[in-house]
Amino acid sequence: MTALLNALAAEDYERASRYFVGTPDPATLPLDNEGSPATDASEGLAQGADLARKLKLALDSGGMLRPFAVLSNSPDGDLEDGLDPLLEQVGTFQLEGSEQPIILQRVAVEEGELPQWRISPVTVSALEDWSPSPEVAEQSEEKAIEVAGAPVLDWLLLIGVAVALFAALRLLAAAIISVLRRLIPEHSSSAVFRLIHAALPPLALYVATIAFFYVAGTMEASIIARQQLLRGAGIAAWLSLGWFLFRLIDAVARMASERMNRAERRQAASVITLLRRIAKLTLLVMIFIGVLDTFGVDVTTGIAALGIGGLALALGAQKTIENLVGSVTIIGDHPVQVGDAAQIGDTFGTVEDVGMRSTRVRTINRTLVTIPNGFLAGEKIENFSARDQFLFKHVIGVSYDTDAEKMSEVLAAFRTILAENDHVLEEDARARFIGFGESALNIEIFAYFRTASFAESLEMQEDLLLALMRKLKELDVEIAFPTRTLHIDAYGSANGRSAVIPTVRPSQESNKENDGEM
Repeated sequence: MTALLNALAAEDYERASRYFVGTPDPATLPLDNEGSPATDASEGLAQGADLARKLKLALDSGGMLRPFAVLSNSPDGDLEDGLDPLLEQVGTFQLEGSEQPIILQRVAVEEGELPQWRISPVTVSALEDWSPSPEVAEQSEEKAIEVAGAPVLDWLLLIGVAVALFAALRLLAAAIISVLRRLIPEHSSSAVFRLIHAALPPLALYVATIAFFYVAGTMEASIIARQQLLRGAGIAAWLSLGWFLFRLIDAVARMASERMNRAERRQAASVITLLRRIAKLTLLVMIFIGVLDTFGVDVTTGIAALGIGGLALALGAQKTIENLVGSVTIIGDHPVQVGDAAQIGDTFGTVEDVGMRSTRVRTINRTLVTIPNGFLAGEKIENFSARDQFLFKHVIGVSYDTDAEKMSEVLAAFRTILAENDHVLEEDARARFIGFGESALNIEIFAYFRTASFAESLEMQEDLLLALMRKLKELDVEIAFPTRTLHIDAYGSANGRSAVIPTVRPSQESNKENDGEM
């Protein structure tokens, strides 16, 4: 069909006649003494050229050919169309007020060569009976300005129809969205509105292309221009369908992610993000195959070639596959989720994204670290956001001036503070005198806070430390400072005894210096 249309566009009717059953090939015709085709052969070529010219006029006068996207790419044709396996309908034209099918017939050309599809004798007979109207015959005699084998006016007419259809449907979509925006008070959070808002613009383009198929298919315009624009419309249909599904996937994924985030199911949100990317990648492949099919490429052979090429690619892209497998492992095992604070190897930060190939972590220095998922799946991960409780463990040293009775009083007071604190888990809370330090009597406070939030745990820790400080002041117990006693041997002294000079706290030492005592 492509070769036939190219011959008709070039007005090479003799070449176009070769695609009719029964028309002789000039290369095989007998020649006369002057090297020209014999008279009978010349008449056959002239009749074939006349048939090709009449076919073009019949198609330009309201006839139609099926778009390239609809035609079968198989050499055997469509075997499920209800016709004989050797016949294939590719279009229609008007004959005496009724539609006459354009039938191709699969015929053997020469021994050892593949059969070819040619216009059948049934269609040839119908074309012989067809005669153009006076207006069509007159227009065919006029030489109009042509572009790519079709009159410029026909191109402009068809393009104008396509633009008008798209503009009308796009305005209709905008009007529907505007009405819904007024009818739905909280349209920004409405799932129905967001789906319609995402779907209508690409859907308008898709419906416009489908409408153009039906309108342009039977217009009285050049079949060359119509078929080329219908091929473009087929590509536009695939692209608009892909645009529609892309926006729909994004809208559904966004709503699902928001719902998972509200339920604090961040790992599910990461899974939704990964599934969205896989769906969009699969959709891109399908659209690419659809566009190739519109251009007449045998996609079955292409898919088989992709399978072989995919195997070769897999052998050379082991790291990429390792990262993809790591992504599946991370999503299935979910050691970290988006928003978690985690230590991954030497990197500490907040997980911002779990992708198909890598995971991005925002460090406390606000830098972005990208970690391949293959490495992440085998690395030690410490997830700080997964803590259900926060540890409070502090050692408070009181001065050696505190006697045993006062120490017992301090411990009892500390235990009371822990018991009365609503944020402390009582079963693990304790306050114990744990030993004699170099400069202090050490008391260990051990407890867990009932919270999963790091910020809240800091606030609870601050409140508890202040309460312990107030209690020590109330009991007149000092928090110990590091102190040291220095012994100096006084050689040559009268009694031979050493002098003991105790050190003092820095604040006391500075005061004595100011008083001139040291």
